[in-house]
Formats: sequence, C-alpha cells, structure tokens
Amino acid sequence: MDHVPALAAADAPGPQRSLILAGGGMRVAYQAGVLRALEEEGLLFVHGDGTSGGTINLAMLLSGVAPAEMCERWRTLRVRDFASLLPLQRYLRGPKLMAFGDADGLVRRVFPHLGVDVERIRAARGIEGTFNVCDYTEKTNVAVPHTEVDLDLLVAGVTLPIFMPPVRRDGRLYVDSVWIKDANPTEAVRRGCDELWLVWCIGNSSAYRPGLFNQYVHMIELSANGGLFEELAHLRARTDPLPRLHVIKPEFPLPLDPDFYLGRIDADALVAAGYRDAKVYLAQRSEEGLPWDSSLTRMRDPALGVAFARRLRGGRVRVDVRDLARFRSERTAEAVGILDDGRIARSGALRFEGRRQVYELEVDGDRVVLAGDLRDLLHFLWSLQATGPYSLRRRLGAVLRFVWLLVRG
Repeated sequence: MDHVPALAAADAPGPQRSLILAGGGMRVAYQAGVLRALEEEGLLFVHGDGTSGGTINLAMLLSGVAPAEMCERWRTLRVRDFASLLPLQRYLRGPKLMAFGDADGLVRRVFPHLGVDVERIRAARGIEGTFNVCDYTEKTNVAVPHTEVDLDLLVAGVTLPIFMPPVRRDGRLYVDSVWIKDANPTEAVRRGCDELWLVWCIGNSSAYRPGLFNQYVHMIELSANGGLFEELAHLRARTDPLPRLHVIKPEFPLPLDPDFYLGRIDADALVAAGYRDAKVYLAQRSEEGLPWDSSLTRMRDPALGVAFARRLRGGRVRVDVRDLARFRSERTAEAVGILDDGRIARSGALRFEGRRQVYELEVDGDRVVLAGDLRDLLHFLWSLQATGPYSLRRRLGAVLRFVWLLVRG
C-alpha cells in the first residue's frame, strides 16, 4: 500500500515547504483548483497540514488522489450527500437534541466518492501529514500524524457543534478544531519548514450580515482569523529566521455553504476560482513571501452586485458582476469557467455584443469563446442572486435591474 502522493517532495532537493490547508466548510472544493495550479507550477512539499474542511483535501491527497482528479471528484460530488438527518424520534427531544444531523452521509457517500481511503493515507510516503482535531475533553488542538489517523478522527476533524455530534474515541470527545485554530503554522515551523503555503477559504471582510446562520459564520470568522493572527504574532516573536509565507485566498469572500448546497454556486465555480486565484498569486509572488500580519487573509468588501452560473456548449461558467452600478456603463464582468474536457480557465470575462452574451475564457494560453443561449434558462434563473451585505429590498432590486439590463440589451 506504500505510495508517494502528488506534491510530495520525497527526496527531491529544494525548500522544505509545508502545505497548510485551512477550513471553509464544503467550499474547500476551492482548494482542489489551488492544488492543481501548485502541481502545474512544480511545487513540492515535505509537510501537509489540514484543519476543519481542509482535512478533506489533505485526506484525498494522501489517499493518492492527484489534483486533477481531485477537481473532477469535487465536480461530480452530490453536495447534498454531506447532509444526513437523524431518525424522526431523535428530533422530538427538542432542547436536548445533540445535533441536527450525523456523519452517515460523510462516511458512506462523501468520503468514498472523493477517494478518501484511511489505509492509503497511513501508507503515504515522501510527505508528512498532520490532521488537526479538537480534544474537547482537554480543550486543546491535537495534530494527528497521518500514520496514526483513522476514520473517527477524519470525521471529528469536520464535526461542527450544532450540526454533528462529537466523536467519542478512547473515552474522549473530539470535534472540529476551527474554534481553536483554522490552520496550524506552528506545526510546520516545529518541523523545520522554511516555506509555508497557506490556502485560506474563511471570509475576512468588514461586512456584517443579519440572520442566525450568518452570525454563526461570523463567530467562525472571528475565531479562525483571530486565532491565526495571534499564532503568527507568537511565532514572529519566537522564530528566527522566519519561514517565507505565501497565502492563496479569494479576493472576495466565497459564497456560504447553503448557496453551495442549494446549487446557487457549484463545485465547477469553486474549483475554477481556486485555480484562477492560485495562478494569479503564482505569477505575481515575491520570493520573500508576505508579511506576517493581519493583512494576510484580508478580502475586499463586496459592493452591490449579482452573480449567476451558465451551462453552455463546451463548458460551464460563473459570472460575478462585482459592482452593478459600474456594470451598467461598462457592460463587462469577471468569469471563471471549466471546459467540458476538464481544462480550467486562468481568467475569464463576460461581455455583450448587443443582446448577445459572449463568454471569453483564457485556457492554456488560448482564447476560448462560448456564446450564451436560453437552453439553460432555469439554471440561470435559479443561480441568479444578488451579492453584498445589503437588505433584502436592495438585493431584490439589484436582481430585477440586472434582468432588465439583459432584456434591454
């Protein structure tokens, strides 16, 4: 069963790099696109670390799933398989309910589809992996070596309170570590790595949204970002020389899990966005890396805009009109996309020729043009949504204005 996964440095010379996959719920499909770009760049790693949702991608990688296959597995995953309801009588307990669901869907459907194989994880060579879980009994984070991981610990790594019950193992309770940390650069530094590559998916903007679920997400954002900044400050004060630090992240916060679950955004768009963002960073990066401060995960505040997806002949795209006011005059918007043959666009745009929508993608250095039609009208209408932290009235108005612009041409 011994095998050397993709991206593993094995005995190759070069920097001692650590790949740090932070959490982000089901949206960590984004990281598969990033890993594909890192592989194309030829980067190799001696250490891989996963926390929360990031443990899923680390588990895929150490199971022997190469980044291109990771992208395809995420794209073909039925996202609703993540949800697994309890028997009806359990919900009748009311306030004593332990969680809204359990891990059955994760274990029976999601992990197998994504290629997660515990025995192959333990047999991976050429890279050292660590999976972070929270020991609730001790209120501490535990970085479990990949050679000691088991199915219970993989489940615990993504067990958020309220949504899933804690995992009982050896007389202790284990849950997701996101409330303690959402990434573990300390583990990479402890192992002597001199270059850290952090892939970050949790939002970090000044937008503050109403609603119970949004408030829950904001608590995670506070904990994850705040914990990272404190940890980096601690390392900065105690480590000399500091490793070089690279961070790949979205420019704007990613849509939340309910949008992914309901099909308002799909894995195609998340994978393509990760690939595009990684390509942009790799092309612009400084060999010295980034400063170790709170700007590392900062994202832009979204203006009032709209987003939608299209299933076209030859590929799929997601369009983000980041600023609807500017779009009314410029008539262009950014796009990400994947062709039907699996190739991912490095960049993309939507422009108008009269009433005709033209989607331009840069794929492998070539310009690919996909023309829109009405065949996927229902999918387009379902995915169409306003973006930005605005009231329901303003968001509905933005959607209606955008539809009017499309009809008017």
